[in-house]
Amino acid sequence: MKLTFLGTGTSHGVPSIDCMIHDHARCRKNVCREALRDPLHNRTRCSATVEYNGRCVLIDVSSDFRRQMLREQVKKIDAVLITHCHADHIGGIPDIRSYTRDASLPFYGSAESMDRIRRSYEYVFDPPEMRGGGIPDIELHQVEGPFELFGCRVTPVPVEHGSLRGAFGYRLGDLAYIPDAKQVPDAARGLLAGVRCLVLDALRDERPHSTHLILPESIALARDTGADQTYFTHMCHDIHYRLDSALLDTNMSFAHDGLVVQL
Repeated sequence: MKLTFLGTGTSHGVPSIDCMIHDHARCRKNVCREALRDPLHNRTRCSATVEYNGRCVLIDVSSDFRRQMLREQVKKIDAVLITHCHADHIGGIPDIRSYTRDASLPFYGSAESMDRIRRSYEYVFDPPEMRGGGIPDIELHQVEGPFELFGCRVTPVPVEHGSLRGAFGYRLGDLAYIPDAKQVPDAARGLLAGVRCLVLDALRDERPHSTHLILPESIALARDTGADQTYFTHMCHDIHYRLDSALLDTNMSFAHDGLVVQL
């Protein structure tokens, strides 16, 4: 199994427009300024691919989907897992049409996520008579529990993400991917038992947030899970790769765009 981090940033991305407008006054660690010369600090919106058994599964279709596909030269997508329906995780859906020319593409997610996609992109599912070439061919599948996908057991991991209903992480074999969460309930933590590789939300370094884990919370959850290796993602400009690495255990790392992990 191969995991590729397509994007590791928040909904603002890094560097952020805010910092450009305000001359980086809001950037305590100069991450946005450093991003101009250090590619590790360039974070597009959060997404990943997981490749196994000759298949490629995309997790979320980020607002930066087109850019990510061109950068990583992704030739095919066989299925899509949607963690939740916020815009930074589904905003690239119009551009996925390039991967549905020969066959429809199955999407999997909670009932709430599938309903939001249907309503947000009504033209895809209730098109006019003349479709043209600009409409992706998508099949929506509501996920209610574990299911088999190309020979791998996929388990949705329900998480709390503010007041949003239907937010998931996913476990695929020995990999668990949880990009947006404030809490992972006890029942859901049981689904992570024995996981080898954990990908976890770590929005920022110290200021509490109402809908996301911050780094100390993420570290504590990773320790509780007992994963062999943890990669933190969905990071804003308050996370500095070099400065903040000293806070991590030896089996923890900050992910970056384009990082490839072999499991």
